[in-house]
Amino acid sequence: MKLGIAIAPADAPPSTFVVFRDDLKRSIERAADLGYDGVELALRDASQVDLAALKGWLAATGMEVPCISSGQVFAADHLYFTHPDEEIRQAAVARISGLVVLAAELGAKVNIGRVRGFIHDGDTPELARSRFMSCLERCAAVAEPLNVELIVEPVNRYEINFLNTCAEVLETIKASGRSCLKLMPDLFHMNIEESSFRGAFEAGKEFVAYVHVADNNRLAPGWGQLRFEEIFQILTDIGYDGYITAEILPKPDPVSAAKQAAEYLSTMLGRLAQTRPGCA
Repeated sequence: MKLGIAIAPADAPPSTFVVFRDDLKRSIERAADLGYDGVELALRDASQVDLAALKGWLAATGMEVPCISSGQVFAADHLYFTHPDEEIRQAAVARISGLVVLAAELGAKVNIGRVRGFIHDGDTPELARSRFMSCLERCAAVAEPLNVELIVEPVNRYEINFLNTCAEVLETIKASGRSCLKLMPDLFHMNIEESSFRGAFEAGKEFVAYVHVADNNRLAPGWGQLRFEEIFQILTDIGYDGYITAEILPKPDPVSAAKQAAEYLSTMLGRLAQTRPGCA
């Protein structure tokens, strides 16, 4: 497994779940120095990135961009797939499609989290789902020819009232029939919504493409109560070998949080590697 950390441009609003909210070059260099393999970019729009410059910074540090997250499309710009206004839904699809085109240049996935929207008062779950599926299909039609995976993230009930569990997202993915749609579990949300980490991961093992990690209090792993060694063993058991990316609060300060996450996760993965058959 590889280690990632979420970062955002310096002008990202405080609601962005990232450790480093700074000049992207500086954040990429810091993450590389701390031992991360890649950075997840939290963006509102593809135009926030100078692609040539970004590729240069990645090449210089040996880093990757495994994922582009889209939470701020919802939180900052209020664009989402279940909105009653068709023009708003079209704008959300256009924004995500732009991120897909950028992701294709970087070999990245695109996260579908809160941008999926919610069930409005007066709307039925069936209507919200219909709007969501229509928008998701339009985004998938852009992503699939570009070999970009759209990774749908279950989000807990206190943030969104729609698609809260891995099972609900899996049902949606299977109903779509689109090969580019995958599951993106987030341990923080899972700790609230799932009755079993193992049950959820095993049920979705064919679709898990990317994993967000945070402790139960949204702080860096090791500063809460989650049993990460057990969770990483489950990921190993289902054959997952992709990114585990820290989406954590920058507390007590960004560098301390990022350092704790890198050291703790690396230690956990190292212990797990030593227990594998064939290890001395």
